[in-house]
Amino acid sequence: MAQSWHDLLFAHWALPVDTLRPLIPAPLEIDTYHGIAWMGIAPFRMTGVRIRGIPALPGLSVFPELNVRTYVTMGGKPGVFFFSLDAGSRPAVAVARCWFHLPYFYARMSLRTVGDRIQYASRRAPRDARGGRQAQPQHSDSAAEFIAEYRPAGEVFRTATGTLEHWLTERYCLYAADSRHRIYRGEIHHRPWPLQPAAAEINVNTMTAPLGIRLPDAPPLLHFARRLDVVVWPPQRVSPPCR
Repeated sequence: MAQSWHDLLFAHWALPVDTLRPLIPAPLEIDTYHGIAWMGIAPFRMTGVRIRGIPALPGLSVFPELNVRTYVTMGGKPGVFFFSLDAGSRPAVAVARCWFHLPYFYARMSLRTVGDRIQYASRRAPRDARGGRQAQPQHSDSAAEFIAEYRPAGEVFRTATGTLEHWLTERYCLYAADSRHRIYRGEIHHRPWPLQPAAAEINVNTMTAPLGIRLPDAPPLLHFARRLDVVVWPPQRVSPPCR
């Protein structure tokens, strides 16, 4: 698949490994930077979402998205593990659940650009695209909502190997688990992230409440990216079912 990501904010919080370990499938190892795990929340918007060689389809090609993620390895290959992916398109949610085995949820979302500022709001809907209750991970009685205003706050830079910014962002695969706890890996290719320092006012953030995690009170590490063009390959199974 081909797609483009726009007006993306990376907000990262440091967490103890033990906080995340119960939430990560056993075949995956939590990746750490100097012994510290990281939780990321990333609001952005998608455009041009399509199977390569096929025109973008209405209702599937343009929508906001909001990811809750951490970082894992398997077989020595680092990648991203998503706790949730909220999207403003019901058809896109249904397709991504089936094809990528990812925990996608439909949310009521808005994204507005005012000058160089992005005004972003998302609230997870109580029912999924098939009309049933959403299968939330862990504590399903907690609402998942995010309201923030953010902007770039510096010049574009390329991350250097070995830095925290490089470790957090330059990852070229995702990992997911299906209902039988089988692990899948999806390859993701793109140019290095054109990151900028960012400033943000996060007014509401309960995205980790369904996981039973309270984020630290300390301000998050913030980065912004205006646009990144991406190619995503179909996921391949890399582990047998857990017993």
